[in-house]
Amino acid sequence: MTPTNLSALAKQSLAIIMGGGAGTRLFPLTKDRSKPAVPLGGKYRIVDIPISNCINSGLRHMYVLTQFNSTSLIRHIAASYKFDHFSRSFVEVLAAQQRPSGAHWYQGTADAVRQNLSDFLQRPYEYFIILSGDQLYRMDYRLVLQQHIEKKSDITIATIPVDRRSAPDFGIMHTDPERKIIRFEEKPKDAAMLDELKIPAPLLRELEKEENEELYQASMGIYIFNRDALVESLDNDFVDFGKHIIPAAIKRYAVHAYIFQGYWEDIGTIRAFFDANLNLTNLAPPYSFFDTIAPVYTHARFLPASKIDGATVKQAIISDGCIISDSHIERCVIGIRSYVGSGTTIRQSIVMGCDFYEADLASKEIDGGVPPLGIGKNCVIDHAIIDKNARIGDGVVISPEAKPENFDGENFYVRDGIVIVPKNAVIPSGTWI
Repeated sequence: MTPTNLSALAKQSLAIIMGGGAGTRLFPLTKDRSKPAVPLGGKYRIVDIPISNCINSGLRHMYVLTQFNSTSLIRHIAASYKFDHFSRSFVEVLAAQQRPSGAHWYQGTADAVRQNLSDFLQRPYEYFIILSGDQLYRMDYRLVLQQHIEKKSDITIATIPVDRRSAPDFGIMHTDPERKIIRFEEKPKDAAMLDELKIPAPLLRELEKEENEELYQASMGIYIFNRDALVESLDNDFVDFGKHIIPAAIKRYAVHAYIFQGYWEDIGTIRAFFDANLNLTNLAPPYSFFDTIAPVYTHARFLPASKIDGATVKQAIISDGCIISDSHIERCVIGIRSYVGSGTTIRQSIVMGCDFYEADLASKEIDGGVPPLGIGKNCVIDHAIIDKNARIGDGVVISPEAKPENFDGENFYVRDGIVIVPKNAVIPSGTWI
């Protein structure tokens, strides 16, 4: 299929990005914001990943579905994705709302699409691309569309090969050698069942894998529906694509798997989010924002270059507009407008930065002993996530050492063995966490 035909396919497609869940697995980062609005990689938001994949794939019609804490997400999308006036390109947020047909929250991914189906069908889109809002990967959706057309599919599901150890954590698709899905099992744990779900040898050869490898096709939560197939699949009370719609569709439609072999990571948990961010500091990370062919877009803030005075920085990402004094920073992601005082050590941590500057960046404590924005002097921060606009005083120690894997403290949380200081938190000078 020629590039021209691929571009035409993209113009006939609508992308629907799912961001409506409460994001409980990412709490407390989702305490005051929706999951797609969580900062990523120092200067981005999670939602920038699927939106950028769409833009780089020639898809310029996008809806983001959300219902929890959507204010910052709406603000970010409005500030970041402004297309010219001479095209019909758009990125819009659709929040749950009262309608004549009902006034309930989205009950699941399928219900979210069903509630907004009248909006999606207003234009003559032929293909609907449904995407998850909490994954880190780079994909050209035109290639998925190309296979979708060539296989004459009603529905295409993107899958990724996983090993036997990981298979019980995913919905597993079993296909014939032509990639037609003939069976779906949600998080299979039975050994005999896993033996039946292995990728067949002819398909392993096609994927350039060893024929004796025990690999399984895990659903990535990425679906392409033909127009009629989507309308018919939602003509019921099913609420979730993975649990309900897809298993029923396999029996009724031509459903094929598109097997993706690049980097993909579900960053919907604190541990996965933490590891994915710190992996970005590697010299050759599995996912890189330094890609000129398929860049990741975000809000252009026009911040000054960062200022570093005598600091020791090893394997770190330093975002725009930071002021870092004589400190030690090792394997960290430092977000926009971060202030780090002298004598402070930060290791294996994510500092998300600030939404604004104070009048005096190096000011002393203000009314009531409240520290200024940023991280004060002589602090030690290890294996932590410092959310935006946190005020951490001088001599503060933050570490998960000798703490439970999951714990709620006073003005801090521990999740998956990582200390999280929530957005706008105030940690007085001398505090030990």
